[in-house]
Amino acid sequence: MSLEQTIMADLKVAMRSKDEKALRSLRAVKAEIIMAKTSEGAGGEISSEEEIKILQKLVKQRKDSLEIYQKQNRADLALTEEEEIEIIEKYLPKQLSADALREVLSKIIADVGASSMADMGKVMGIATQQLAGQADGKTINSIARELLVPSK
Repeated sequence: MSLEQTIMADLKVAMRSKDEKALRSLRAVKAEIIMAKTSEGAGGEISSEEEIKILQKLVKQRKDSLEIYQKQNRADLALTEEEEIEIIEKYLPKQLSADALREVLSKIIADVGASSMADMGKVMGIATQQLAGQADGKTINSIARELLVPSK
C-alpha cells in the first residue's frame, strides 16, 4: 500500500475517532502529497522516495517552528508542533542512531577518499542519497563535519 493510501485510511480512522491531532497532521501530509502529484511534470504520480522527502520536509518545518515557539515561550504552539511531528514521523522509515550514522559516514568517507572539509560536497552527495529517509540532512552534515575535521 502506498503512503497516500495509508494516509487516507488513517485519516478516516482519525475522523471517526475525532482525533484532532491526527486529523491536523494527516491533512497536512495529504495536502502536500496532492500538491506534489499535481505539480507540473509530476504526471499525477510520485515515487516512494518523493513521498519520504515530503514527510521529511514537513517534519523539518515543524521542528523549525517548534524551536521558534520554544524561544518565544509559546508552549501552546510548541505543543501543537510536537504533536504533529510525532504523528508524521510514524510514516518515515526508522531513523538511524548517531552511532550507526557515524559508522555509515565513516565508510562513505573512506570509500570517497575524503580527507578534509574540501571533500565535504562529495561526502554529502553520496550520504544524502544513501541515507535518504534514515536521517535528516542537518544531522548527517554535523556528523560528517565531525569526522572530517579531526579534534585537536
